[in-house]
Amino acid sequence: MKNSADELPERILKGGAPTEEEALRILQTGGAELTAILAGAHRIRERFFGNRIELCSIINAKSGRCAENCAFCAQSGHHRTDVPVYPLKSHEDIVQGAHRAQADGSHCYGIVTSGTRVQPGEELERILSAIRQIRSETTIEPSVSLGLLNVETARALADAGCVTYHHNLETARSFFPNICTTHDYEEDVQTVRLAKAAGMKVCCGGIFGLGESLEQRVEMAFTIRDLEVDSVPLNFLNPIAGTPLEGAKNLTPLDCLRIIALFRYLLPDRRISVCGGREPNLRDFQSWIFMAGASGTMIGNYLTTSGRDREADLQMLRDAEVEIDVC
Repeated sequence: MKNSADELPERILKGGAPTEEEALRILQTGGAELTAILAGAHRIRERFFGNRIELCSIINAKSGRCAENCAFCAQSGHHRTDVPVYPLKSHEDIVQGAHRAQADGSHCYGIVTSGTRVQPGEELERILSAIRQIRSETTIEPSVSLGLLNVETARALADAGCVTYHHNLETARSFFPNICTTHDYEEDVQTVRLAKAAGMKVCCGGIFGLGESLEQRVEMAFTIRDLEVDSVPLNFLNPIAGTPLEGAKNLTPLDCLRIIALFRYLLPDRRISVCGGREPNLRDFQSWIFMAGASGTMIGNYLTTSGRDREADLQMLRDAEVEIDVC
């Protein structure tokens, strides 16, 4: 690293940015140097977000039989898993989920559906109607993750009151063919741009531990920075039996902290949340995510796996002496 771990945070706070070489070094640090990197990330987070963090929750609104072949995904129709399979949940179930999420202290509530995209018709209309009701009955911010977008659907979602469109790039462009071959990486990038153009915020991140190199982690981070997204969800692989990556064990707790710190240095004023795979990958280091620069985390269950007990997570937040930023 051209500059010491003590100097880099100061440069970031003055409007500078890490070079690719410095970003890679963050992922390679250990010992006292890693401690300094984490302290710098913590300092940057506190400059932009103070001591407040945001919680988010999701509902798996439509599960299974996805036509995409993403190697990590339990919902892909190409893999043999025991994931539940069901059609789009009812309007009432989706809205009730938002009320529960708000009661749990979540700032954002994500409506997530399996599949390449949601086609115009009854399913999309049900989602739009649910968004309108959520906006009228709660203060929580509705978000959706419906796969690839076109202009018309993006506009319809924005008009209904969808605050944020969630769409992950999953991994680096150079590694993507190793993970998914049923659609092109550029389609994901275009979806992010369409959501932004429609006036929605964009939540865009990826999943780590797929077999990508450190250089490819940096590559994805720079791609996300260049897309100027509003928030970044960081997921860590929780291998699912029946998927091609069922035996993968590619991350340590400190690897996860290095990744979080990398994104905080590269995106100092953007919301960075730790989402799927937190419990099995970070283990005893879960509360360290905030010291590594995270400004939020997901609570409750994930798409196809169970999250940690809500009270255990709330105790973790109290122990970390952070405050929940509510709507």
